[in-house]
Amino acid sequence: MAGYVGVLVSDPWLQNQFTQVELRSLKSHFDAMKREKGCMTLADLPSQMAKLKQVGENLTEKERESFIRDSYKCLDVDVDFEIFLRVYLKLQAHAAARMGNNVKNSSAFLKSPTSTLLHTISESEKASYVAHINNYLVGDEFLKKFLPIDPSTNDLFEISKDGVLICKLINVAVPGTIDERAINMKRMLNPWERNENHTLCLNSAKAIGCTVVNIGTQDFIEGRRHLVLGVISQIIKIQLLADLNLKKTPQLVELVDDSKDVEELMNLPPEKILLRWMNFQLKKAGYNKIVTNFSSDIKDGEAYARLLNVLAPEYTTPSMLTVRDPSERAKLVLEHADRMGCKRYLTAKDIVEGSPNLNLAFVAHIFQHRNGLSTEAKQIPSVETSPDEAQMSKEERSFRFWINSLGNSSYIDNVFEDLRDGWMLLETLDKISPGIVNWKIATKPPIKMPFRKVENCNQVVKIGKQLKFSLVNIAGNDIVQGNKKLILAYLWQLMRCNMLQLLKNLRFHSHGKEITDAHILEWANSKVRNSGSQSHMTSFKDKSLSTGIFFLELLSSVHPRAVNWSLVTKGETEEQKKMNATYIISIARKLGCSIFLLPEDIIEVNQKMILTLTASIMYWHLKQPTEDQSLASSDCDSSSVDTASTSTLDDTASESSADDISNR
Repeated sequence: MAGYVGVLVSDPWLQNQFTQVELRSLKSHFDAMKREKGCMTLADLPSQMAKLKQVGENLTEKERESFIRDSYKCLDVDVDFEIFLRVYLKLQAHAAARMGNNVKNSSAFLKSPTSTLLHTISESEKASYVAHINNYLVGDEFLKKFLPIDPSTNDLFEISKDGVLICKLINVAVPGTIDERAINMKRMLNPWERNENHTLCLNSAKAIGCTVVNIGTQDFIEGRRHLVLGVISQIIKIQLLADLNLKKTPQLVELVDDSKDVEELMNLPPEKILLRWMNFQLKKAGYNKIVTNFSSDIKDGEAYARLLNVLAPEYTTPSMLTVRDPSERAKLVLEHADRMGCKRYLTAKDIVEGSPNLNLAFVAHIFQHRNGLSTEAKQIPSVETSPDEAQMSKEERSFRFWINSLGNSSYIDNVFEDLRDGWMLLETLDKISPGIVNWKIATKPPIKMPFRKVENCNQVVKIGKQLKFSLVNIAGNDIVQGNKKLILAYLWQLMRCNMLQLLKNLRFHSHGKEITDAHILEWANSKVRNSGSQSHMTSFKDKSLSTGIFFLELLSSVHPRAVNWSLVTKGETEEQKKMNATYIISIARKLGCSIFLLPEDIIEVNQKMILTLTASIMYWHLKQPTEDQSLASSDCDSSSVDTASTSTLDDTASESSADDISNR
């Protein structure tokens, strides 16, 4: 970045707001304006900036003119590129404020982190996240020399440059995600070690549900503030919403009336459950309005006043319910929360301005601190108690995070609900096999007519058959109806197809041959055998894999310094197996493998997830430019592989998916 940006922009602050690509694009626009106008002044910008998509779409020319006139005393000033950039950023921020939300603000809880050129960050959000980090990581032995972080500085982004802080924050949000033995932690890290930490961080963030499409390790190393803050905000959100489910908080059953409603509640995303809880408590207070968002619906502070009065009436001040000025009421709300012992995630100004991220964080913390639900919960109908149902829940989680990692147009919260109209499945199919979807006959959500959903899902099934999926007796209506087993079976074959396609695309290794499960199995055994080890796996359901030793040897064979063998256990007890499994997953992600399995998938030898792990390691290894390994040149017996792989559906990893469909 430094060389090119330095030529265009001398101001360090401006350098930090844009990528090289964005600067080139904006410079091109600026140069075109200059050619058209000759000398350009501030007075010319309102009309000229209409050509810039973000500003032109969200503000009228009169609004741009009024804002610039209010911001600058003299409009006859000649505009150079740096002034142009400053005006552009100000107009972007003004447009976001006028919209009443932070959708265009890159520091939001991101769904598409790089979808906009607006790279200003909310100082209020930064201060809130810094306070959160200071509170939850205060006792960390490695980070204690950096904490507490001063929110008025850019220290957060400097400290994040070695990757340790965000790795630790991920473990606070979802304990055990990263094996800290895999994090490079020492006073001075070399560039390679920093890159490893950021790779581990990004792959682990994806594995807990963060959207990090188009964010790379270099963005963290350079301390790109809007991207770093965007990832941090997502991690904190996941932590704060972790208890918003019936497993963690069975008392939530109080929000529903019967078992059918319980099923519906289980399928809701955490934000929706939080809103339902808030409205449940507000109804007790006689508050007649329905809160539908964490922005405009709570700007006046009245909903907060009523909510806190119900949850902690002993701290209520009468004026909180009677004061008319929203700012004064917001201050009283925060004072009430302080007396309850709730941490502040926002200021009175944030409430009045309707900051969605900070309001959501504040409400989530109130829920964690005092949810007001009965300690003696209703009898909950039996949900997810059988081994099959528990396994389906784990698979749903893996497939959901995998689909969200692909960068589709929408974020899904539950595959059984959010895929029923077929659209997201069509998008995923198009990502895996570009051009395979006939978009002319597809219907984009929202879809009111049920038969349109069936049409979408029929095309999903048809394409699956083109891709040689095992889809016996399955029709589009099965997906529309939310048949869990069939949806999971389809998604497994879709994920597997994606892996095999990625491997096949490495033609300089595969020589254009179809890659099968048998090739992957033999490749792994060949790598371990060539490293001098006696370990071997007979299939992807080989019970000996539960110790983790084979995969540690495989990782060591593709990257000799990857495994610290002094940290490896024999894998004899359940605890030792778990230690090895968490270490395997973290080392694989640290190398660059994008995987979505859990330690228990290795311990229990879940053949589907074992295949994804092996294929991901193979794909990472074969992509390395310094290696000249190919399927043809490995010392495996090619004839035996060809014989073993005459079917593209190898029975070791795919039989259960076919059985799910044919035996329904």
